[in-house]
Amino acid sequence: MPKILRIINRFNLGGITYNVSFLSCYLAPKYETLLIGGPEEEGEDSSLFIPEQLGLKPVIIEEFQREISIKADYRAYKRIKQMIREFKPDIVHTHASKAGAVGRLAAAHCQVPVIVHTFHGHVFHSYFGKLKTRFYIAIERYLARKTHAIIAISEKQRRELTETFAIAPKEKFHVVPLGFDLGKFRNNKEENRKSFREKYHIDDSVLAIGIIGRLVPIKNHELFIKGIAYLKQHYTKPFRGIIIGDGETRPAIEDACRQYGLSFTNDPVQKTDILFTSWITNVDWALDGLDLVTLTSLNEGTPVSLIEAQASGKFVVTTNVGGIKDILHPDCGLLSEVADDVLYCNNLLKAAGDESMRQKAAQYGPEWALERFHYTRLVKDVDALYSALLKRE
Repeated sequence: MPKILRIINRFNLGGITYNVSFLSCYLAPKYETLLIGGPEEEGEDSSLFIPEQLGLKPVIIEEFQREISIKADYRAYKRIKQMIREFKPDIVHTHASKAGAVGRLAAAHCQVPVIVHTFHGHVFHSYFGKLKTRFYIAIERYLARKTHAIIAISEKQRRELTETFAIAPKEKFHVVPLGFDLGKFRNNKEENRKSFREKYHIDDSVLAIGIIGRLVPIKNHELFIKGIAYLKQHYTKPFRGIIIGDGETRPAIEDACRQYGLSFTNDPVQKTDILFTSWITNVDWALDGLDLVTLTSLNEGTPVSLIEAQASGKFVVTTNVGGIKDILHPDCGLLSEVADDVLYCNNLLKAAGDESMRQKAAQYGPEWALERFHYTRLVKDVDALYSALLKRE
């Protein structure tokens, strides 16, 4: 039985944990997997409940930190090398940047037969200045030479990585979209909607517009606030903006609310323009309570919130970044370029005012998402890649 050492940046709530957990669980018994990764950081919710619900027991590497730290990263590198020597994996598969850097260096040093890396996103624009960005690109090009196969999660991402940033030749890349347990988004929808709206005191006549994700600069929540302010001026029916998540930019988002004259609270009893809910782990329950889902990011890989929104039958208003255009059914959303705030606001107003448009998402979204982004397809694709790589050795 081939052994896989699977390495994730950290166990914070998000799509990566779901994917590594499904792969670790459902590639068995053909493969034996050891799943390792760092802990969540301050302002994040732990995602360890996801692998644990599948019967997995991940190993936490405390030395893994989000930011570069020579001392901590070197300790993590040494610990992973020790685990490689003890576990003796046939494949080391790393997921995202920090795990990819430290894990691939350790795997190459220990001469692991097969090294695979998945880009769940990248930091080659909208994160850092030019000098730091060039530094990260140079690192990724170096690491790519030590990697036998690289996975992009969308065709657009593959083109960016091969053509725009020249990380590695296109022959080394394989497009494997994400996969999730999407069946739950089709169950108990009426009960979930009623329960969600009762908890947060949202009348059924109120249009609930949600944005789901970490409150960090790259998610660009100020554009969401701008959109809500635009609706307040031009939309005549009752609505409410719902911010689901937490993080470092919460104070800046609150400042933006004040700047645009919007009321906000984390107390659901208060009838404000914006409600902060913090993290909600049962996302299917939250989505059933919403009417419209939006995303305002400056950069993305494949945002899980939009896959889940379509699985739940929700219409989407989003910026056109990363692989979003590849995952969005044409009848399930409206796109705007990052720099086009006016179009984003108009798209939000258009979707809010057109119930028939939103109903198309309920008609087409669930089947579209289930067919393309279920975890059974993910497992099948990765198994095929592993088998081909192991045969080369």
